Formats: sequence, C-alpha cells, structure tokens
Amino acid sequence: MKIAIGSDHRGFRLKQELIGYLEKKGYQVKDFGTDSEDSCDYPRFARRVSDVVANKKCERGILICNSGLGMAMAANKNKAIRAANCFNLSTARFSRQHNDANILVLGAAFIDKNSAKRIAGVWLEEKFAAGRHLKRIKMFSKKR
Repeated sequence: MKIAIGSDHRGFRLKQELIGYLEKKGYQVKDFGTDSEDSCDYPRFARRVSDVVANKKCERGILICNSGLGMAMAANKNKAIRAANCFNLSTARFSRQHNDANILVLGAAFIDKNSAKRIAGVWLEEKFAAGRHLKRIKMFSKKR
C-alpha cells in the first residue's frame, strides 16, 4: 500500500518516526514535507497529501501537526477526503470501520511516538464495514 505523509514543523519529529516504522512494516511511504522543524504553514502540506489521496496516487494519507485539528480541517476541504483526527485505538478503528477515513491525522502534542505507531498500525489494517455506513458517507459527501 502506498501512503502519503506530511506534517508541519510541530509534527516533523513524529513524522520521521512514523516513516521508519511504516517502511519496516512494508508500506511504500511518500513524504510530502515539511523537511525540518522550521516554522511553516500546515495547510500547504494538508493540500499536498489530500490531492494525492483524492487522485488515487496513494491509497491513504497521514498528516501530523501539533493538535491534529488544523490538518484535519484543511484536508477535509477536499470533498474526496475523509480525514480523521485520531487520538487512540478506538477512534482509529471507528474512523475506518464506520467512516472509511482515507487520511489519518495525528496531534503530536497529545500522543507519543509509540501510541502514534499503534494508532497508525490499527488504522492501516482496519477495513471499512460498508453497509449502513456507506449510505451515511454518501449523505455527507454531497455538495450543499
């Protein structure tokens, strides 16, 4: 599976940890920046990862910022994206099972590297349950 990953300066260290973890697990990881802890604007990286996932050049994406909130909001501007800010294993499972989330968002200020690895692992392995959940996804994916 190809995974697009991106972060801002506050998520940079956690992103680097996750890249190594994911590659060891056999995933192909494409890094869309940032490349340092120098201050930068998270919407640029959210857009890059969202566009690649929406265009199916990567099957899933992971975004990391300080809280996870800004990245999730920016990524979800793309109608093809269902970005979920997950902070434990249960939210990771539900985001995949019920919402077919295609981007995982992590808040580096709230989870440590070991938790992030476990969350990402569960999120990448979990399958979409479809059924009644598919109808609901279609409902919120319509333009208003």
